Amino acid sequence: MSNFRENLRNELDFQDIKVKELSDRCGIPKATLECYLRTQSTEPSAENAIKIARELNVPVEYLVNGEETAYKFKKSNFSHEAQEIIRWVGSLNQEQCKAVLKLIQSFKNK
Repeated sequence: MSNFRENLRNELDFQDIKVKELSDRCGIPKATLECYLRTQSTEPSAENAIKIARELNVPVEYLVNGEETAYKFKKSNFSHEAQEIIRWVGSLNQEQCKAVLKLIQSFKNK
């Protein structure tokens, strides 16, 4: 089971969001967010976890324990094809995910 620190770091990397940007968006001091990201991290309050999840547009359960709920995909506006891509990406290693991200970004920039 993953932890808040890992899940937050992964989501920030995935969305290409800097800690300062998240701080500005959710009103949580940058130093506090950095504490959540340290190896010997502190856990956020429920209020802060909810603020962060809202700003990142992910379920708070995902940040807290890594649970990818079916709700996230069933209630989303993702097409069937996009849902299939998401499921496949979930099985890739970090290096493969980076390659896929670069490919997707190349489509976005065209």
